[in-house]
Amino acid sequence: VLEQSGEGAALMEAWREAEFVILVDAVSSGAEPGTIHHFAAHQQTVPARFFHYSTHAFSVAEAVEMARALGSLPPRLLVYGIEGKSFAAGQELSPEIAQAAEVVTAQILALFA
Repeated sequence: VLEQSGEGAALMEAWREAEFVILVDAVSSGAEPGTIHHFAAHQQTVPARFFHYSTHAFSVAEAVEMARALGSLPPRLLVYGIEGKSFAAGQELSPEIAQAAEVVTAQILALFA
């Protein structure tokens, strides 16, 4: 388990030699807060619109697509996006976001059961 800031270049470096990567991030697509989005990024494009709020040099979606173009995408890359409610600094998780995080955690643990 590696906690990462989400900056695209750092993500690409972190997964450089990994066989299986699971990435969890907040997203902002206009869906209801707490909505869970799931992408098998090794098989499909990750929609950039889900990660457009990013203040990083480039977003999670851009990192995935850049890694794909460079041939450095992990063989298996799952991306879970939890629809956020407020992205202001210092905000606590709302109940619906906390519940979604628990669901995603259970889904990830089930992959290894």
